[in-house]
This record gives sequence, structure tokens and C-alpha cells, in this order.
Amino acid sequence: MDFDGGDEIRFERTGKAGIVTLTRPQALNALTHRMVKALARALTAWEQDPSVAVLLVKAEGRAFCAGGDIMQVYHAGRAGSPPVDFFADEYRLNAQIARFRKPYVSLIDGIVMGGGVGVSCHGSHRVMTENAQFAMPEVGIGFFPDVGGSHILPRLSGGFGMYLALTGNRIAYGDALGSGLATHAIKASDQSAFIERLAQSGEPENALAPLSVSVERETAASVLEGITRHFSQPSLEDILTSLENAGANDAFAAKTLAVMLDRSPTSVRVAWRQITAGQGLSMDDCMRMEFRILNRMLHGHDFYEGIRAALVDKDRQPKWRPATLDAVSAADIDAYFASLGDRELQL
Repeated sequence: MDFDGGDEIRFERTGKAGIVTLTRPQALNALTHRMVKALARALTAWEQDPSVAVLLVKAEGRAFCAGGDIMQVYHAGRAGSPPVDFFADEYRLNAQIARFRKPYVSLIDGIVMGGGVGVSCHGSHRVMTENAQFAMPEVGIGFFPDVGGSHILPRLSGGFGMYLALTGNRIAYGDALGSGLATHAIKASDQSAFIERLAQSGEPENALAPLSVSVERETAASVLEGITRHFSQPSLEDILTSLENAGANDAFAAKTLAVMLDRSPTSVRVAWRQITAGQGLSMDDCMRMEFRILNRMLHGHDFYEGIRAALVDKDRQPKWRPATLDAVSAADIDAYFASLGDRELQL
């Protein structure tokens, strides 16, 4: 039972559970096209199988999933063949997870970023341990918070999703639980017990009941109040102004503004519009919107420059084009959201 996943992703039937394990620990379980297609096949089969009551996704190693295989995307794009088909299938998988009719449980014990968020956070149960680290860091590499970020992030409380989208900052499991990204927290040492209980009962709530722990937020209440105040503003310019006005007396505001100004200006503007629009869109419509953005990003400058600076030359000095937020026009951003005509994502 491998659904043609090879040695990159493992599928098992244990009791009432269909168990998926990401098995590329040396690559932080970064998603490949083969993994995406295999997981989609498993979802289709197990959703129709009455003997499977619940699906569990977990991973080997210190990361749940650090994203997509970004270097593969970089090299393909540089060679003139951006892997649009990979993203199309990944986005279809994200939408498939969101509408999966059985409990879909993600057990996150380590880093979860980018594509890892797409295969975990659209499910019904997002279980994190103290080792979990969440981020959507895309604006820092000239990209945008895709894989359904448009649907997840605007639905977090207190402007927290907009804050995560526009900064790319990393958070731990207390903030993930407090904001609604995670639905439950357990101790890392209880993972085996949880999996055993889940396989026996097929009922996530029953399996989690004796193992769930309460977790304090890592971010101080005063900072959370600031995030709500700044990132609930009605426009990107208002967010920047709010942070700038507070910065003289507020180290958090000053640091956050500096982080945003260091990110790709185009990505920040795209992300603000994307998250704002996503608040009123269905998951399927979010994925169609993101596919439009994706097609333009893969033919642009900043994504490849961001990867070069972060992962290729590693100089950490990307040369964004345009270089400032003021230089990015409304027409520039409109182009990212324009219809693709007969190339629209089919779900």
C-alpha cells in the first residue's frame, strides 16, 4: 500500500486509522511532486473505504515538513520551465484535504512551514508538541504565503494571521494553539500513546482527551495587544504608519517594521491583498486566487532572487525589484490577481 509514494512517503493501515508518514528527514520532509500525488491518491481511496475511520499524517526526523522542494523549483524556473504542474497538484491536494469527509489529523512534532502547512493545517485536527515551530516565511524569499494561506491566516484571531503573513516570523506551539492554528497540544513523549489510541478508537477527540495539555502563549499579552492594534488596520499603509508611530517607544513595533521593510516589497503588497481577500473566499476560491499569483511569481524576479540570496549564494542580501514598497504600484499588484483565462486552476 504505497500509492506510488516510493521511499518518500509511507502509507499504513493500523486498526481504524490510515497512517501517512513523510519519510524524507534528510530534506526536512520537503514535499516532492511524487509525494503530493501519492497523498492525493491515498485520500481518495481512504475516504471511500469504510474500514478507515480516520487519517493521520506524521513525519520522521526533526521536521514535520519544511515546505516544498524549493531548490527543485528554483532550478526548473531558472532553466525556463517553472514547475507549474507541481503547484497545481499541490493546491488541488490542499483543497482536497479541506473537504475530506473524515477526521484528518496532523501530528506536528517539529518544523512546519510552507507546503507542510498545506498538508496539515486544512485538516480537522492539528496536534502540536512542544517541538513544533510554525512559519509562513515566503515574503522573505520573494514569494507569498500560498498552499491555502489565504484561507487559514485571515481566520486567526486578533490580526495574528496578517502579522504572520507580512513578517514571515516563526512561532511555537503555544501561540499556534492560542491563535487557532493548532487545535490540540500534547507532549512529544505521548505521541506513540496517541497514535495507538487513535488507531484503536478511530475517534480523535477520544484519543486526545487524556493526553491534551494546556499551553501558555509564548508571546506576551502586551505584544499580542500590539499585534491586534497594528495588524487589524484597514490598509497596508495604515499598518506601516501604526508601527512607525509606535516604534519610538515600542521595541516590538520598531523591530516588526524593520522586518517588513526588509522583505520583498512586491511580496508584502501581494500578501496583504491576498490575506484581505481570502477572508471572504471559500477554500476553493482561495486556491484559484493563489494559482493566479503563483503563475506570475514564477515568471518574476523576486522569487529567484530571494532563493539565490537565502539558499544559493547565501549572502542574505537580496536585491528586490522594485526595491521599496512605494515603488510597487497598484497596477503591478493587480496583475498578480488577474484571471488566467483557460489556464485557471481546475479543482
